Amino acid sequence: MTNHAYDVTVADFDQKVLAASQQAPVLVDFWAPWCQPCTILKPILEKLAAELGGKFLLAKINSDENQELAARYGVRGIPAVKAFVDGQMVDEFTGALPEAQIREFLGRLLPSPADPLRKEALAAYARGEIDAARKIMAEAINLDPSNDNAYLDFVEMSLAANALDEARELLDVIADRARDTARVASLQAQLQLAVAGGGADVGALQATVADKPDDLDARLQLANALAVSQDYRGAFEQLIEIVRRDRNWNEEAGRKTMLTLFKLLAAQPQFDALVREFRVQLSRTLN
Repeated sequence: MTNHAYDVTVADFDQKVLAASQQAPVLVDFWAPWCQPCTILKPILEKLAAELGGKFLLAKINSDENQELAARYGVRGIPAVKAFVDGQMVDEFTGALPEAQIREFLGRLLPSPADPLRKEALAAYARGEIDAARKIMAEAINLDPSNDNAYLDFVEMSLAANALDEARELLDVIADRARDTARVASLQAQLQLAVAGGGADVGALQATVADKPDDLDARLQLANALAVSQDYRGAFEQLIEIVRRDRNWNEEAGRKTMLTLFKLLAAQPQFDALVREFRVQLSRTLN
């Protein structure tokens, strides 16, 4: 037993797991004395806790003696390891994994050496300093090439800088390995819309649509351009009008572009109400 690995019961779970996870990731190992795989896994976890010296904490819970906790966190087989960060369970695995796989699991939880640079880059991006932000984020990626969030941040910044080829190349690299699939899908949708609507003259397209309401190609170009400029409601209004006028036009381009826009906004909760509104409109129009 060390400061980094300790037994936990229901009485001190809140303190030793939930509160402790505000300071460092906590791995909770649900085990039982009769469980043979548990005797294989526990020494590996204890070794890593000692080796990493407080970068994560190991809380060991006898599931037979703490059935309330086991039930609360859905333990159906042991050993079961649940990872907590900032008071929330964020990841888990079941069974006695090899040490290499456990190290990989921990690698997703532990702070990255690139985090300070990433925060600096995001701050610059928030100030509108896109070129400086991209330069700093590139340094973060070089420092920790396994930091998927930094890659995704860089893609977002590249899209903002209209560096579309660079954004596409990076997305191709990161898409299959990133765990944040919702953000990957959102960035892919953003890239698709940027390619379709980048550089368009919104004013000229609006004039064309006003003069020729049945020009669905101009409406689609306008919708893409509005989406690129983040006028999402305006984009949706043009797209739903395309569907109303001719749902089958251009291989259902209106509906398909709406679906792309739904993907783009799925990772941005501030647009949930807007997405719901136009999902309903699309459903009513099609049915």
